[in-house]
Amino acid sequence: MPPQTHPFLILQSIGKTFASGVTALDRVNLTVNEGDFMSLLGPSGCGKSTALRIIASLSQPTSGVVDWRGAALKQNDIGFVFQEPTLLPWASVYDNVWLPLRLRGVSRRDAGPQIAEVLERVHLTGFETAVPRELSGGMKMRVSIARGLVTRPRILLMDEPFAALDEITRFKLNNDLLELWAERGFTVIFVTHSVFESVFLSNRVTVMAARPGRVFDEVAVDAPYPRNQSFRTSPEYAALCRKTSDVLVGAINATAQDLEAADGVH
Repeated sequence: MPPQTHPFLILQSIGKTFASGVTALDRVNLTVNEGDFMSLLGPSGCGKSTALRIIASLSQPTSGVVDWRGAALKQNDIGFVFQEPTLLPWASVYDNVWLPLRLRGVSRRDAGPQIAEVLERVHLTGFETAVPRELSGGMKMRVSIARGLVTRPRILLMDEPFAALDEITRFKLNNDLLELWAERGFTVIFVTHSVFESVFLSNRVTVMAARPGRVFDEVAVDAPYPRNQSFRTSPEYAALCRKTSDVLVGAINATAQDLEAADGVH
């Protein structure tokens, strides 16, 4: 699905200061369009995960506005996939995926068609009765993605979901995620530390700088979809990765300069 041009979500001057006094975000301005696959890329401590949690209403900003452009989102409209699968260890794959529907009052029986559909899409048909200890790391993450998608959300928030996986599994899940995105048309905000992953997946890469976290720059990834292994090995992909890496280095250097300036004041 090609991304749309009309805004879906706007962060206006978002700031977040914790009780400890640490400022995680400072005047973050960000526009997400309907159907975007946007990656948030940046060094550790730049507030990527904090921004994601604010968007999900899991945390409240200290200042600024989260503007959904007048579209009052229902609870089902936001899906969240965490860095760790966070599965219930005693529950089956089926029951782990059922959880968000169960919390909304949908019976196990009535949830059956939705669960079966999403498990098929993440290639877990036949594993409905398995429990997490019987699954590989990649399969656990597939369960987590299925749980995030079972409510058919309008926006899927993903916080470094593939960071702990081996490269082969990560590539496969990247491909599967893009297929799901193309089929279902939801918007994605994807947090990652990987330049290569961000360029492969996204139509837009927002690069953040740290201390305090803020938007440094954005890279448009104009390569067409669908993307596959041929794109990964193309000169176009290599050039986009170099461009994004240069912007990331600029963000890291800007962070270092800010720290040096701050140190010079004391």
